[in-house]
Amino acid sequence: MRDGILTIDLASIQRNWHAMCRQLKPGTECGAVIKASAYGLGSERVAPSLYAAGCRSFFVATVDEGVSARAYLPRNATLYVLAGVGRGREADCLSRGLVPVLFTVEQLQRWRELAGSAPCAIKVDTGMTRLGLDLGVFERLCDERQLLLDCNPILFMSHLACADEPEHPLNSHQLQRFQWALEKMRTLCPEIRLSLANSSGICLGEDWQFDLVRPGAALYGVNPQPGASSIVEPVVELRLPIIQVRDVPRAGVSVGYSATYTLERPARLAVALGGYADGIHRIVGSDGFGILAGRRVPVVGRISMDSTIFDITEVPVEQLPPAGGGHIQVLGPSLDVDEVSARVGALGYETLTSLGDRYHRRYVE
Repeated sequence: MRDGILTIDLASIQRNWHAMCRQLKPGTECGAVIKASAYGLGSERVAPSLYAAGCRSFFVATVDEGVSARAYLPRNATLYVLAGVGRGREADCLSRGLVPVLFTVEQLQRWRELAGSAPCAIKVDTGMTRLGLDLGVFERLCDERQLLLDCNPILFMSHLACADEPEHPLNSHQLQRFQWALEKMRTLCPEIRLSLANSSGICLGEDWQFDLVRPGAALYGVNPQPGASSIVEPVVELRLPIIQVRDVPRAGVSVGYSATYTLERPARLAVALGGYADGIHRIVGSDGFGILAGRRVPVVGRISMDSTIFDITEVPVEQLPPAGGGHIQVLGPSLDVDEVSARVGALGYETLTSLGDRYHRRYVE
């Protein structure tokens, strides 16, 4: 096979979901964030696998993602749309049973006018300064009461900004602001459910967990507690096919665009199929490496749109794949997403979502 092979272990994703469940206090539900096609891994395969593991609450980014997800998730799975509902998309939410997360007064007004008694979620901003009702606006809405009540909210939520830094003071500040807001909300809707914690927020402790948590990156193998031993396991392996091996008999030969790299000795080079159009610029990096025959082989020269060059000189000849075959691994159990992301200064979910569409995807049930 001459395409890159991206292996996605669905059983590992299920085990990671159960690992997050084990962090929860009794009575807290564990949902799953499947936005951006399950962080680039293919939500049409990932979401049903999580449903089979026991997950019943899913979070997508957009109405279109929710419409797609409803085609492969049963009706008893609750689908929350994190980016709310744009004008004219209310009917799609209603027909597919999607629950929009509303965060502006204008969205609330439109939902009341068009949705009848269909449920929604309401989000307040407690310190992320991104999506969410300002606390002052929320307090005024609570005083006026009727608009919030007419929208039939079933979930009240906010989002943590610094949960991957356990000692950051904003974590406690956001918790206090959320507790202040939920007290007001529960005077209107005593039975409303509460959600604050993402993957890293779960690990802050029970005070942050409330009724429903929303792990995302951790399900796909990203350590929710950077600097500590990971409670989740790797999910993906990426192998690039070797499409040419070149023996360079002398030093002083330049490699790649702009001649930014010059060989200091004779070398054997492997050209692998996969470049920055496939996310390799962030996965590997110009000073990165892959694994061939159990050895780490460095990248040399600039990464191209469709190819990456590795120096495989140190791999014994008898361990090299046959001519025109073989793969170099650039992600896998011994080269996981946390390691490669840290090396190039990327976030783990940035690495995953940058994976292109040209790989052959192999799902392990």
